[in-house]
Amino acid sequence: MIKSMTGYGKAAVEITGRKITIEIKTLNSKQFDLNLKIPGFFRDKELEIRNLLTQKLERGKIDLYITAEATSEQLNYSINHPLALKYYQELKLLKKQMRDHCDLLPLVLKMSDVMQTTHDEMDEKDWKVVAKGIGQAVEQVNEFRQGEGKVLEEDMLKRVQTILQFLDAIEPFEKQRMDEIRARLQNDFSRVSGDFNGSAPDQNRFEQELIFYLEKLDITEEKVRLLKHCQYFLETMSENTSQGKKLGFVTQEMGREINTIGSKASHAEIQKMVIQMKDELEKIKEQLGNIL
Repeated sequence: MIKSMTGYGKAAVEITGRKITIEIKTLNSKQFDLNLKIPGFFRDKELEIRNLLTQKLERGKIDLYITAEATSEQLNYSINHPLALKYYQELKLLKKQMRDHCDLLPLVLKMSDVMQTTHDEMDEKDWKVVAKGIGQAVEQVNEFRQGEGKVLEEDMLKRVQTILQFLDAIEPFEKQRMDEIRARLQNDFSRVSGDFNGSAPDQNRFEQELIFYLEKLDITEEKVRLLKHCQYFLETMSENTSQGKKLGFVTQEMGREINTIGSKASHAEIQKMVIQMKDELEKIKEQLGNIL
């Protein structure tokens, strides 16, 4: 199963006197990078929130926004006068610069933490409700990630199959390549043999050296290893958990075998196929950058 690191989830719950909205956005990142924006009365729960997200979302750039809105049940509230005054001064300066004539007081009252309720503490009963809401948002994120992952999985599956097709297409040219190299070397040997004074070069020794040279150019082992790496890549994609880092290591091995085939090929048609395999592999690596 492949899961993308891109995801989105949103949930809303109600606790005593407040409506709580939870929003989670995730993007790709090599590490677990969490950014929290939560009301002040959630601060003592920050560690629990971090632990919950670490367990459920594993890694990625994660933004969690929690907003609280007073409901009709919340009748007792006060105004944070120092904060309201600071907001007012800043807005007044902005108003002057913009030459606007809007009324600032309604804007100030809507600013974050200006309106303070008398019920600023959150009891465990309320926290359980909020934690459940966070869990719902996380579940939506994971569903989103799985949906994105299916699209990525289909794309990478096609590209691995394309690499395997090119690998099979190499075989007819491989025998032709070896025959051409053998014929060329034998012609060169025959041509230069007449230039020696006295006895001609040892034909048996030439055959031994030729076999040794052709063995160095043989790409059978590289083809077998590339086939095994592609099969392992497909097996890893079908595992129950997303294995983005593991797949990245497998693509490194695939790239190593493709490069070796290219360096040994000495054949124009095989080189073309190697270039196409490299292109498919690079596109797979790009997709892996967004896989959990």
